[in-house]
Amino acid sequence: MNQVKQINSVQNPLVKRVLALKDKSRERRKTGLFVLEGKQEVELAMKGKYELDTLLIHPDFCNDEVFLRSLESVRPRPDLVSISNEIYKKLAYRETTEGILAIARDKSHTLDDLVLSNENPFILIAEAPEKPGNIGALLRTADAANLDAVIIANPKTDIYNPNIIRSSVGTVFTNQIATGSTADVITFLKKLNIFIICAALTASRKYTLVDFTKPSALVVGTEATGLSREWLEHSHQNILIPMAGQIDSLNVSVSAAILIFEGLRQRGF
Repeated sequence: MNQVKQINSVQNPLVKRVLALKDKSRERRKTGLFVLEGKQEVELAMKGKYELDTLLIHPDFCNDEVFLRSLESVRPRPDLVSISNEIYKKLAYRETTEGILAIARDKSHTLDDLVLSNENPFILIAEAPEKPGNIGALLRTADAANLDAVIIANPKTDIYNPNIIRSSVGTVFTNQIATGSTADVITFLKKLNIFIICAALTASRKYTLVDFTKPSALVVGTEATGLSREWLEHSHQNILIPMAGQIDSLNVSVSAAILIFEGLRQRGF
């Protein structure tokens, strides 16, 4: 294993760097770096071929020898830094993350980077999601369903926001993710002859009556405003989930999960 450095002061420049990356989207964009915490998240980032720049370890909590030995095979090798309890408490969002944080390098997420190897892809598209918790929940569902891609149209926040990483429990690293404007995403789908299915209340059919077995993109909008007119104009079919109570909608991540697993059912899952 690399030689382990040790820092004990919360005034150390590395501590300030981690805090800036956690708190400021501008800093993440400028440096191409982001922060994650927890053994599971770090392991998933490594599986997702993310480059780890620095690993910060609290030796009293991070005592998994198998995990520590696995770091020896990481290339390029990250800097290993042992941190004090005071620093760990300042940097960690929660105390149940096995005493490990990491600085990692981001990836490009343009539509041109998207590789659809499946001839019959099933894609989730979320337009302008704002709440990190919802984005994280959508990514968890997409991972559970093994979707071919998640596309965020007109993104309002960067996907390496710590709250997205945390709420996705690391599935931000296991999904193939792309971002782009609504217009560009629609052009991308039409070029590949992908059937556009929009979750909307107008001109809709019950979701179980729509064919998900062809190359399909399920498009969901925000709970507050739904989908933009642009999506509705290009939709091949609008769908809805019938409501039996007094409200007319569900949380977007719940709705997406219902619709995605109906699609999987039709595909023989």
